[in-house]
Amino acid sequence: MAKIKIDKEKCKGCMLCLSVCSNGLIVRSKKLNKRGIHCVEFKEKNKKCTGCAMCAIICPDVCIEVWR
Repeated sequence: MAKIKIDKEKCKGCMLCLSVCSNGLIVRSKKLNKRGIHCVEFKEKNKKCTGCAMCAIICPDVCIEVWR
């Protein structure tokens, strides 16, 4: 089972990672980061992260790490 770590303070809220997560485990956060931006967060409930790392690859600011 893989896990995603997101640096919420570096995230600029582009939401590109949402479009590539096949299981929909990355969602827009309701909280703001220090820059006042709605960042993303990893929400793993019943579905499992496959560890494909597409979210980390597409992130322009290298805010996402994938752990397998």
